Amino acid sequence: MATTARERLARLLGDSEPAGSFSAHLLAPARLLQLEVAGVGPVSLPVRAPLAKKLIAVARSARFGRGERTLTDTNVRDTWELTPDQITLGGPNWTTLMNGALEHFRGELGLPQTTRLRAEPHSMLVYGKDQFFLPHQDSAKDDAMVGTLVVSLPSAHTGGELVIDHAGESTAYRASKEDLTFVAFYADCRHQVTPVRSGYRVTLTFNLLACTAASALEAGPATELAQCLTEHFGTPATPRYGGRDLGLPNRLVFLLDHEYTQRGLNWRLLKGADAERAALVRAAAEQAGCETVLALAEVKETWDALPSDGDPWDNNGYDEDEDCRDPSADPDDYQLTELIDDEVTLGWWTSPDGTGGEPISLHLPDHEVCAATPSVRLAPYQSEYEGYMGNYGNTLDRWYRRAAVVVWPRDRAFAARAEAGSHWALHDLRDRIDAGDLAGARAAAQSLAPFWKKIGAQAGLFSATLDVAEGLGSAGTAAMLLEPFRVATVTLDHADRLAAAAGRYGEDWTRDVVDGWFGQAHRFGPELSEWIDDGLPELCAALRTAGRPEVARLLAARAWHWVGGQLRLWTTTLRSEVRQPQLEMLSSPLVRLLEAADDKLCDEITGGLRGCGNNVLECLMPALRLAGARRAAGLGAVARDCAERLGAIIARPLRDEDDWSIEWTGCGCGLCDTLGTFLGSRSRQIFAWPLAARAQTCARPDRLGGAAGATPDQAAGAAIHSGADEDRRAAHSRDERAAPGRDRPGVADVDAG
Repeated sequence: MATTARERLARLLGDSEPAGSFSAHLLAPARLLQLEVAGVGPVSLPVRAPLAKKLIAVARSARFGRGERTLTDTNVRDTWELTPDQITLGGPNWTTLMNGALEHFRGELGLPQTTRLRAEPHSMLVYGKDQFFLPHQDSAKDDAMVGTLVVSLPSAHTGGELVIDHAGESTAYRASKEDLTFVAFYADCRHQVTPVRSGYRVTLTFNLLACTAASALEAGPATELAQCLTEHFGTPATPRYGGRDLGLPNRLVFLLDHEYTQRGLNWRLLKGADAERAALVRAAAEQAGCETVLALAEVKETWDALPSDGDPWDNNGYDEDEDCRDPSADPDDYQLTELIDDEVTLGWWTSPDGTGGEPISLHLPDHEVCAATPSVRLAPYQSEYEGYMGNYGNTLDRWYRRAAVVVWPRDRAFAARAEAGSHWALHDLRDRIDAGDLAGARAAAQSLAPFWKKIGAQAGLFSATLDVAEGLGSAGTAAMLLEPFRVATVTLDHADRLAAAAGRYGEDWTRDVVDGWFGQAHRFGPELSEWIDDGLPELCAALRTAGRPEVARLLAARAWHWVGGQLRLWTTTLRSEVRQPQLEMLSSPLVRLLEAADDKLCDEITGGLRGCGNNVLECLMPALRLAGARRAAGLGAVARDCAERLGAIIARPLRDEDDWSIEWTGCGCGLCDTLGTFLGSRSRQIFAWPLAARAQTCARPDRLGGAAGATPDQAAGAAIHSGADEDRRAAHSRDERAAPGRDRPGVADVDAG
């Protein structure tokens, strides 16, 4: 029983009088058609075997479309094809017959009375014994194409039925032996030609094109639907499985039954029941103060399923250690038991005024979607079965393409559209600002707040967002629009507009925005190093030229905060094979950062570098080599610091031959004290760490080269195998160069031996 306004609306539309069928047929006397074929001459009816063989002699193997490709494969389509330029249709009554047939099919297919159909010749087909065409859908060859017309010429043959399927229904049409057999059907219906068992099947195929004049919408039957819409948009939504209210819905999406192309998605070209239901929804929306657009939807459903002729433990011959998904699964071969999950995504919609359309990407929550025909009753364009895998499986994924009518209240139109198309939203805001409607622009921009974090930070949107943020003149709304972006998005091209925004809203506002771009919500890695490398000095220089040195310093200071943190992390990592590559990768960003920094920040950076241990040389020495002849502020101080460190290392006395001690500073816990005692001993070479009696961990496993929460065994092992600390390693290397073989192996070497 329908419990929500959305469900009642779907039920009302489902109960509406069916407007027509998905296919229809008509018989006509064969004498009304006069047909000639180039290279053959007049075609006498009924078609007999000798004439059919002559037609085959001037034909080619039929082709078919798959995606963007045109293929020839007799395992899929085995028939002979003649092109329209080889065929001449005529006769004194042919035009009258065709016009009458088209008007008949308009009514039978449920197209509006204002629609006029036109038949465009497509091909002539000849099927011989055992020839066929597997189930398929016809591709739209014209924006106005709504269906296909097949005219079967009379002939004596068996087999070769035209079988058409839609929404769980199937109809088979057999050609007459004496009359012309007309069959029309919607282009999105799956259909096939069964193998010919004897004789020859000969047909003419046409594309059905529709031309429809605009008509007034019916208002009477839409009143109850309008009440449903008003209730839907005035009632907070709830999740499918219960829980807190989700707020008022911004839209309602009613799924139609047929498939359409982007070019063919038009109110006047809707098919069958779609046309009737869409007209009712439009009329109801008008009464309820809403706008409507047409959209293309992708529907995915995941069902609990079992093979029709198998048992629930069968995985269709797949090894359970292998991927047992079958992308070519026939949905009719499985018993569907329960719908596990479904997803609906809109990928295209028309503009509200019906002119043109735009690509979008909008995932719909279930409380915004309804349909008169469940997707399970339609034919999926793809199915994929996953057999039983022990603790999951026996599921069937099915994908459908459906059109939809999307409805939203006029007073929420901006937010409803903006959630699906950020580019459109920013363009609309810019237009309002340019038109002087600042109040309207600010209100519209603020309506983006509930979802802007999710959709705002898209590639290529930062320039437009920064432009709108500066133009709004509202600090809070501007900060909200800029919040989702990462600092790596900011380039030299944005310097002038960023400077203008900073000048308009002040330094505190700018600091908060920049801090957000570097914030914890963004995980940085190589991306930030590349951003510093690729243009931070040039960006900072441009900001200073634009009169905003404080913005340049904010960006450079936050960049140093990140680089400094990376240096502290990696200089205290004991494993050299891990530490050295990471420190060397920081050398180039460090040089570029010094180029970008002002004098005050340079002093802060060089001071921070002096506070690092000697492992920082693994970053500073490559940095000086990269700097070359550059004279960036701070490089001289870095060079002097390196010289002092190297001099101090060289001046250290050699280690005594019997000295096995390693300097160690732990976190102060009992584990580190025990380990420190052993490492500080000049004579002890091996230490047997007892097995852990309880789950005690070291608070500073990073000092041990271990992971957070390491146990005593893990921490001790990491430390014992780590060798000497940074200073002792340097001394060790010097001893080896001064007197090979004199030095003793470290703790790790003794233990490993």
